Amino acid sequence: MWKQFFKRLKRNKLGFSAACFLIVLFIISIFAPYFAPYNPNAIDVHAVLMPPSFKHPLGTDMLGRDVLSRLIYGSRISLKVGFVAVGIATIIGTILGALAGYYGGWIDALIMRFVDIMLCFPSFFLILAVVAFLEPSIWNIMIVIGLTNWMGVARLVRAEFLSLKKREFVLAAKAIGASDFRIIFRHLLPNALAPVLVSATLGIPGAILTEAALSFLGIGVQPPTASWGNMLTAGKDNLEIAWWLSLFPGLAILLTVLAYNLLGESIRDVLDPRMKN
Repeated sequence: MWKQFFKRLKRNKLGFSAACFLIVLFIISIFAPYFAPYNPNAIDVHAVLMPPSFKHPLGTDMLGRDVLSRLIYGSRISLKVGFVAVGIATIIGTILGALAGYYGGWIDALIMRFVDIMLCFPSFFLILAVVAFLEPSIWNIMIVIGLTNWMGVARLVRAEFLSLKKREFVLAAKAIGASDFRIIFRHLLPNALAPVLVSATLGIPGAILTEAALSFLGIGVQPPTASWGNMLTAGKDNLEIAWWLSLFPGLAILLTVLAYNLLGESIRDVLDPRMKN
């Protein structure tokens, strides 16, 4: 199955290119100390607001810190937020959606009404309000983003379970006395993971953008820790005299979000049975 998956993904040039870009980004972020030419927080008063040059390929900021080094270390924050936040949202949404779809009745009604209530609140403003009351930290941001973005996954999993629980293999499992836990996690959930995987892949760029927006507003990752969002804030304050401070973090966010979106679309096409040849 995995061999066929990668074979079909490789045929999709945009999706495969996006996957290669993200793999390179992961490698760079994991081994950031080896790729970054300077300490991201090292201040050099003799190199304040230097434009891109051979010594500093992406220039320096208002404290003389190397932009390339801070960009590389900032990728760690963005990728960590994307994976942890979406992981939390996926786990919560999958469990609640599975319970609602499998049991139905009052359990389904209770969970779905809670989903409807959560969807009534604009996600970003809800995150903004919660983070404003908490101490600004990367872990608080990841947890809050995860706790406020699970509703779509819950609806997807519920819909899949509603269509799968009447299938013959589920009835056969019930007939031989399999427990509800085994039926849900051994028989139903593996068959419902395809849309969840696509949703998770497409949810990561949303989490990255949310973190960047919070850091840009000053209530996300706090300086001197490098984040693409707070690097944009520094660039905004010096836009007229140091264009590189805004351009390169903006391009990093753009390319990463675009790569995840292209990969998510490609995975959806690969997993779609109607497109198999």
